[in-house]
Amino acid sequence: MISESDFIERMNFYGTNGIQFLFIIDYEMKFPIVLKLSELNGFCIKYFIDGAKNYDYNIDNILDGKKLNIQKRPVSFEVYKKAFNNIIRNEKAGNSYLLNLTFKNPIIINFGLQEIFYKSRSRYKLYFKNEENEFVLFSPETFINIIEEKIFTYPIKGTIDAGIPNAQEILLNNTKEKAEHLTVVDLLRNDLNIVCKDVKVNRFCFIETIKTNFGELLQMTSEIEGKIKPDLNNRFGDILYNMLPAGSICGAPKRKTLEIIKETEPDNRGYYTGVFGIYDGKNFKSSVMIRFIEKIGKDCFYRSGGGITVYSNVKKEYDEMLEKIYIPIY
Repeated sequence: MISESDFIERMNFYGTNGIQFLFIIDYEMKFPIVLKLSELNGFCIKYFIDGAKNYDYNIDNILDGKKLNIQKRPVSFEVYKKAFNNIIRNEKAGNSYLLNLTFKNPIIINFGLQEIFYKSRSRYKLYFKNEENEFVLFSPETFINIIEEKIFTYPIKGTIDAGIPNAQEILLNNTKEKAEHLTVVDLLRNDLNIVCKDVKVNRFCFIETIKTNFGELLQMTSEIEGKIKPDLNNRFGDILYNMLPAGSICGAPKRKTLEIIKETEPDNRGYYTGVFGIYDGKNFKSSVMIRFIEKIGKDCFYRSGGGITVYSNVKKEYDEMLEKIYIPIY
């Protein structure tokens, strides 16, 4: 782990010199990790990043017949409601108009975290363990991809159980979910404008399907593109520093919303809702660290949450937080 300034300069150096590397950056940006891919053998880190992986090709296809069992022990509705009400007060006062509220929910699972990593199915996966931390994540959300001096980002906001009749139509016509998605798209456009020119929304509000251990979810996604400013080409540290934390997991306006999150959520987020990714010497790929399980002592916790606006219903938001406690093993 290195300092914030060191991680920026190291990523800039690796990028401008074509050195392949992996990075893991926590939400508070206190414990960033940047490692050459050639150095990973000495660390307990496994990754799958949009097809790139650092473990045996067939090991994630191992099936032993054991069925996943997950028991949720979430924070109480009363605890959630107290935090929710504080956010609504701030939003009605004009301090924020979208805030992503998250909690650390206890769970009981019959799989180890590394076993979950190998058996889960997701576009982005990470298993990490050192003396202080052990966690696994299986994220569906891209943060930024950089290809040929262009940045692409894919914010996700809006989720519904695919088993509900007319689920896609309901999601696309939900005033609260649509407003939340529009806000995040606008926030990411603004973030991209810091490091890019010619920013544009290529696709707005398209639906993706996510498979889980209890069925399928539909999520609302958009694609935004920008051309990197010439003085920032391959300066990945500077690019990330100007865009973090990811807009989809904090809210807008970003600075004030971050202050409200800090005063409202009972725990630091740590690596949850940070970002991780790789640079392969040509392309840069990264993901938001959501769908996240951490182990503390003998206990496991699933971090989850959702976006809150003045249109939000506290019971529906609480239920959405619980709905997002899943593992994509099927």
